[in-house]
Amino acid sequence: MTDRAEEGGEESAILIPLHEARRARQALIVSFDRRELDQILRVYGRMVAANEWRDYAIDHLSDRAVFSVFRRSREHPLFQIVKNPKLARKQGAFSVVAAGGLILKRGHELARVLSVFDKTLRLVEA
Repeated sequence: MTDRAEEGGEESAILIPLHEARRARQALIVSFDRRELDQILRVYGRMVAANEWRDYAIDHLSDRAVFSVFRRSREHPLFQIVKNPKLARKQGAFSVVAAGGLILKRGHELARVLSVFDKTLRLVEA
């Protein structure tokens, strides 16, 4: 062993400048994890079976991930399910945005945000 290693173990420590760590973190793209994508696709499958949705697109950007839902593939998206980690501590990382840009629901838990698509039971009189 060298004298430096015996004194304080300096050779085993790796120093990373803070600006490099921040740059590496900013270079990462935001994406849905497997659990989140499973919840989204479960709602998507239910709405396809109800013949309300027909197509989707997933965008992984540097600041957010977006799952867009379409009635027809050539139209604008009906809804967008957005994951924005910068809002995680404030309003919640997840939101559902309507076609006009109106935020229908926002929150910290994806399941609760996706509940906006749950059908309400209505009494049908014959």
